[in-house]
Amino acid sequence: MTTDTDIRTSDPTGLHRVLDERTVLPQAAQRLDTRRELWSDEVRVRVERLNLDAASFRQLERVHTHDGVTDGDAVRAEVLDIVATRGKMQNPETGSGGMLVGTVEEVGPESPLGLSVGDRVATLVSLTLTPLVIEDGLARWDGRSEQVPCDGYAVLFGRSIAAVIPDDLDPALSLSVMDVCGAPALTARVVEEHVARGARPTVAVIGGAGKSGSLSLAAARAAGAERTIGVVPHQGEHDLLTAAGLADRVAVADARDPVALRDAVTAAGGPADVTVVCVDVPGCEGGAILATADGGTVVFFSMATSFSAAALGAEGLAADVRMLVGNGYVPGHAAYAMELLRSDAGVRALFERRL
Repeated sequence: MTTDTDIRTSDPTGLHRVLDERTVLPQAAQRLDTRRELWSDEVRVRVERLNLDAASFRQLERVHTHDGVTDGDAVRAEVLDIVATRGKMQNPETGSGGMLVGTVEEVGPESPLGLSVGDRVATLVSLTLTPLVIEDGLARWDGRSEQVPCDGYAVLFGRSIAAVIPDDLDPALSLSVMDVCGAPALTARVVEEHVARGARPTVAVIGGAGKSGSLSLAAARAAGAERTIGVVPHQGEHDLLTAAGLADRVAVADARDPVALRDAVTAAGGPADVTVVCVDVPGCEGGAILATADGGTVVFFSMATSFSAAALGAEGLAADVRMLVGNGYVPGHAAYAMELLRSDAGVRALFERRL
């Protein structure tokens, strides 16, 4: 329960939960305080499922795969160790985390989040800044998928964000969508900016068959793009994205090969006025810049992006492009992503196929 001291010293950003000696925000902290007792503006959630972000899970999978076989027990053990050591889920290699689904079990008297005990919610802030305790040893998880059945608790701060899960959707599906809901909202905003200037842009989405990629393609079309191009790494994803009908053209290219990516986008009707990078592998910055027309915009949503490589690469190529970092938050982003899922059968089919 809260005390007078708690009320005086809590901070809506969660600074009061940081255990580092120097003052840093929770996302940058090495360790967070995970006590279950709440400060006055906090909310405690009983966790039922984690969704590890793609870059983090792929890194864990890669490290613990030998002779083509992933050691799920080792992946599970590493996740448990990270959470126990840091008080949050933040992959030390990628710096990324994910999000969670759970049920509100206690609400501080001054919480501004508008949640009530019993609400089933998905957090829309990263696990990299969310105090987390796992109490079941992840016994129901085989270590081979991004979605992690879990029993434990997490704490939300005054400036955290959470959305009540819709009753008409599978919670696992809702979690998958909310994990990437910032991407389509920002894509729509950028496309709408071009349309407001009297242009109907060509939009290329790198990683178009993935979660954030498919939603971004749907958002670009809904926002008024003249042409959408989905770029995928192999024929299997080409066929899936073509069947979904989300892109006017689907191109196959290794996004890490800058010349191949540029040529693939150009052949599909580019260069792009807006390029959205949604892949979870490093080394895609140069190709995304080359695939974008002068005066265009590159939006980086991947946590594998090297922003120094992007900045220096654009400079070295004399590329007159605006570059945006997708920070995962746009007002109304969760509702917008859910609307796209419900209204676009192609998006829903790709998401349901992943569950």
